Amino acid sequence: MKSKIPPDAFDHYVAQGPGRSYQATADEFQVSKCAISKRAKKEDWTGRLARIEGEARVTSDRKLAESLADMHDRHLTMLKAIAMRVAQALRDYPIDSGMDAVRGAEMVIKMERLLAGEVSKRTEMSIEEITRHEIRTLLKVVPADPEPRLVEASVAGADDDEDDERDAG
Repeated sequence: MKSKIPPDAFDHYVAQGPGRSYQATADEFQVSKCAISKRAKKEDWTGRLARIEGEARVTSDRKLAESLADMHDRHLTMLKAIAMRVAQALRDYPIDSGMDAVRGAEMVIKMERLLAGEVSKRTEMSIEEITRHEIRTLLKVVPADPEPRLVEASVAGADDDEDDERDAG
């Protein structure tokens, strides 16, 4: 018995993209959804699709990594060229008229450090600094009482009438 479902039905199913469905594939080939489901189970469409998507993800990740590496190399090449021009300007011009070269040198150094993964300014805090900051801002010194006592908490903005009623009662 010849099937109405062509051998490339899986290709059509995959080409539908993220919104793919067996029903859309069935409609395309004018067969029932049940027939497509049977073919999909027989040919393991779900497993095949998972493998294809996994391979596509790996390929995409590899291309992204290569692209980032190429960009990094271009930036380093540009920085080297700028650094050479800055060094030439520092050598050729007197210091009072070569301030642009000095600023250029500072910029090149900062950019090289940034590309190397270093921070250009000290932005991290030590554990000691964080602890001191938290102690100053978050902790409140309370004098020690010899015996524990019940402290009633008050809510900021509460009605004064309620406080008066409690005091009267």
